[in-house]
Amino acid sequence: MPGYIQETDFIMVEEGFVARDLIEEIINDVSKTDDQDAFFVADLGDVVTKHLRFLKALPRVKPFYAVKCNSSRGVVQVLAELGAGFDCASKTEIELVQSIGVIPENIIYANPCKQISQMKYAAKHGVQMMTFDNEVELSKVSRNHPNAKMVLRIATDDTNSSTRLSVKFGAPLKSCRHLLEMAKNLHVDVIGVSFHVGSGCSNPKAYDQSISDARLVFEMASEFGYKMWLLDIGGGFPGTDEEKNLFNEISAVINPALDLYFPEGSGVKIIAEPGRYYVASAFSLAVNIIAKKEVQLDQCGPEDEEICPKKNIMYYVNDGVYGSFNCIFFDHAHHAHPQPILLKKPSPDQPLYSSSLWGPTCDGLDLINEHVQLPELNVGDWLLFDNMGAYTVAASSTFNGFQQSRIHYAMPRATWEAVKLLQTGLQPVEEKEIVCAPVSCAWEISESLCFKPAFAQTGVI
Repeated sequence: MPGYIQETDFIMVEEGFVARDLIEEIINDVSKTDDQDAFFVADLGDVVTKHLRFLKALPRVKPFYAVKCNSSRGVVQVLAELGAGFDCASKTEIELVQSIGVIPENIIYANPCKQISQMKYAAKHGVQMMTFDNEVELSKVSRNHPNAKMVLRIATDDTNSSTRLSVKFGAPLKSCRHLLEMAKNLHVDVIGVSFHVGSGCSNPKAYDQSISDARLVFEMASEFGYKMWLLDIGGGFPGTDEEKNLFNEISAVINPALDLYFPEGSGVKIIAEPGRYYVASAFSLAVNIIAKKEVQLDQCGPEDEEICPKKNIMYYVNDGVYGSFNCIFFDHAHHAHPQPILLKKPSPDQPLYSSSLWGPTCDGLDLINEHVQLPELNVGDWLLFDNMGAYTVAASSTFNGFQQSRIHYAMPRATWEAVKLLQTGLQPVEEKEIVCAPVSCAWEISESLCFKPAFAQTGVI
């Protein structure tokens, strides 16, 4: 779709795949040309593994993927195949998920403050679940989307999150009764409560308090004759392998809180809005050094030369903060100053230099990292960055005319078999059996595979 990141071939890979294998194979191919552009490798097998882990850890919760985190079509497609729902914040995101066949019942328009024209678009296309947190929104809904099923978003404690959202969205508990009364008078149907503890939450207890607060709002709603049936526990789930224990800690808080305040048999459906959880570790980015500049230093004496080399080096690469590294600004330091990974490990006797990494634009703000200790590199060398799937491609721009980095999708064959089992309703294989993933060979995609239509426009066979 126009406005989305460039996407390319879908590659089926065999057991033993790791993203780095495919990256090196792509680098070997492009090194024969002059077009050594930055690119992503997206391991969709990692996305599938995360989905199975989520279902196992939170068995009562249905995930509605937060499209804003990474709107690449391949991610949306595979999650749709797995039966996930989608949290959309705009008309364009609704268009995207519906273009691959997602039904309206699997979409929640989770933006509490919506443009009227986009609200009408949702109504026209059958999307009924929407959030609100104020009086004005209720008035807009009553006039422009009378069939809406509204979810009251409440404020929460997000002081331990990298991206705080309650400063912008969420009704305080003291105003909820008034909002429910107003909704009743306007004949607006309110079906549930939502909250968001903030993106990159590091305090599992925030979920317990928020679920408890939601229970109070359910009881308020019953005073006005509402029989609410939906609880949306939002996002905030970590997505890197290093944070797996934190995800388990969060799950260990959520499950008993749900059992206490919304026990099974209560008739309440539980959903969540994971974003970075699904995609953070699935994407790796390769950038090429397009220029370098040495800056001589005068403060080191001859006796300090070994520990204080007499220069630092500025490297210019072909992606930057106006592109995939926008996370440095927009993801509120969660990915601040990503650390580069060298393709080849330097020898122990190579001197290291204080280095800085700069994007390709003409803006002095386009600084990716500084004070990085690197051996001397050359124009044409490549640097890798892991955990680049969350809030990177989604906000990438073409500032200064530089193109967005292309995405190469990979799916391990064993994982694809697990996807097909899930589609048939059979028990999927164990998580440990599908974690395999990078590259021994690429395979043509059969006409029968449901990935074919989504990738047809990107040149897949």
